[in-house]
Amino acid sequence: MEYGLIGEKLGHSYSKQIHEKLADYVYDLCPLTREEFPLFMERRDFKAINVTIPYKKDVIPYLDELDENAAAIGAVNTIVNANGRLIGHNTDFSGFAYMMKEAKVHASGKKVLVLGTGGASAAILAVLEKQGASQIISVSRTGKGEAVTYEECVSLHRDAGLIVNTTPVGMYPAVDASPLELAPFTRCEAVLDVIYNPQETRLTAQAKALGMKGVTGLSMLVAQAKYACEFFLETDLPDSVIPKITAEVRDSL
Repeated sequence: MEYGLIGEKLGHSYSKQIHEKLADYVYDLCPLTREEFPLFMERRDFKAINVTIPYKKDVIPYLDELDENAAAIGAVNTIVNANGRLIGHNTDFSGFAYMMKEAKVHASGKKVLVLGTGGASAAILAVLEKQGASQIISVSRTGKGEAVTYEECVSLHRDAGLIVNTTPVGMYPAVDASPLELAPFTRCEAVLDVIYNPQETRLTAQAKALGMKGVTGLSMLVAQAKYACEFFLETDLPDSVIPKITAEVRDSL
């Protein structure tokens, strides 16, 4: 494999379609079990890859270098093999920032709930901090570390102005699932769900039904792929390709 995506389950992925619209290379989907993952990384048999759930943090020990962005976030979604040296980048930061800008949502001065504490959440937290959120609450099933449980989230943080889902709950094929019941959050203005398949999650559908803005993550997926492609090929692509490819992918579904 020269270019492609690694992750545990990739049946939901649109990344091949997106990357092959961005540039003239074959982009392969490479699902890896937990046992296969270390062997793949040790072989280093690729030019450049993207990384998705659940390996965005697990890849770091195999890398020779992290760029400043990836090091600060503590997660990697893009790896370039530079003459045998593996260099890690994180384009989720720029992808999520693009998604927020396109949706006309800003975190400044808001209490924000971030659902999930995995590798996908790290870049989102960094964007929210940069935008000046007044308070960021991480939410997880276990409540480990600095996170609160979902029960604590509902009882203590109903005044949140923005909710971001970084978990895979609600992703295809389990489309009837939702990580959170939104009715108690009467001051919430917008719900951003980084899931992109389905195009409308149960969470964002409920947000709209309650008068909130609800946005899913297809534009983030295309944006982070565009920024990853720039690392892959050491080139610059115009941001204008993002809405164009997003529309093409949406229309093809």
